[in-house]
Amino acid sequence: MSRTYKITLAFLVLLLVTLTWLEANEPQPVNWSPSYSALDKIPLGTKVLYENLQEQDMNIEGVNVPPFEFLEDTTITGTYFFLNNNLAIDDNELKKLWRWVERGNTVFLIAENFSKNILDTLDLKTEILVPTEGISSKPLLNLTHPDLKNPKPFLFDKETYQAVFSIPDTLPRDTLGTTQLKGASEEIEDPHINFLRDTVGKGSVYLHLMPKAFSNYFLLQEKNHEYVERVLAYIPAQKTLFWDHYYKTGKTFHTSPLFVILKSKALRWAYYFVIIGSILFVIFEGKRKQRSIPVIKPLRNQTLDFTRTIAGLYLDRGDHKSITSKKIALFLEYVRSHYRISTENVNDAFFQRLAALSDNPVEEVKELWQFMGRLEKQNKVTKEELLQLNKAMKAFKHN
Repeated sequence: MSRTYKITLAFLVLLLVTLTWLEANEPQPVNWSPSYSALDKIPLGTKVLYENLQEQDMNIEGVNVPPFEFLEDTTITGTYFFLNNNLAIDDNELKKLWRWVERGNTVFLIAENFSKNILDTLDLKTEILVPTEGISSKPLLNLTHPDLKNPKPFLFDKETYQAVFSIPDTLPRDTLGTTQLKGASEEIEDPHINFLRDTVGKGSVYLHLMPKAFSNYFLLQEKNHEYVERVLAYIPAQKTLFWDHYYKTGKTFHTSPLFVILKSKALRWAYYFVIIGSILFVIFEGKRKQRSIPVIKPLRNQTLDFTRTIAGLYLDRGDHKSITSKKIALFLEYVRSHYRISTENVNDAFFQRLAALSDNPVEEVKELWQFMGRLEKQNKVTKEELLQLNKAMKAFKHN
């Protein structure tokens, strides 16, 4: 490991430790995500409400399964309590829930947005209030019943959007609560319905469009808990309250093994830096390192040099007869291998076939064979005859 590599690695480790320490000591920002989980202490969790209800003289049971599965037991009676920022229940499940209400049970549905099938079943519509004075959108809340109405409306002291019900005048509804965006006056002068009750068979359905009013943030401000107490006064006494944990934006349980790491900001950022560092290492340092492989030149084919050497020896000795015999033998081997013709029986048919295959005139082929036969019979071959033989063979191959 080179000195430069060690210094770079030490610098990266120091940088990682420094960034992790800075992130760990940075003030934790407030988490305003809408959880509505009974276990969350964040502003829009419902830990305060859930623990206070458990201290009251009522039986509370948590439900961690969907209503379709929970209501398979037809002996269950009481109040089914749903609280979330959005509630979307499929048609089959909604029918089963409504049949349960028809038998004399109660359902509380508290959400900012209801699925279309819920609203259509009760012939309801919703709309969003738009500020008429300024840009402030802090809602005022109050109830309509004389015994529950507060002289001064309750204020949700944070900017948010407020949904309200749009109800046809021809349909009977029990209006239980109203709202208005805060203006110059802190009174509800133009009330809009945000809490109502409808009957389904022998039971009742309560719908509320302000789940933030049941959050930790709202309950811990001044006397706002009185508003929640008065809303929940509509829950039938001496009956079990089934608190829904299934339809929640915030999970009540965690199945991921990384939950412990990702929940802590310090551990989360350390985990991210480890991943980023590993990726950078793979990109820049993960390549296979080795010394360069030298280029080895392949061995030269010495056959040609050897042949030239042997031929030179024959020429130096003036043994043209031996060179002629070898050239004739090589030429006959060339004919046999290249044209697939046997050279044992040399006749007119042989000459005709070889001439056709080699694209040479028959007369020239015969002359070449006669010349080779004459040289084979001679005891001595001159240099001029050897050169003439070589020229004739080249001409034959060239054609």
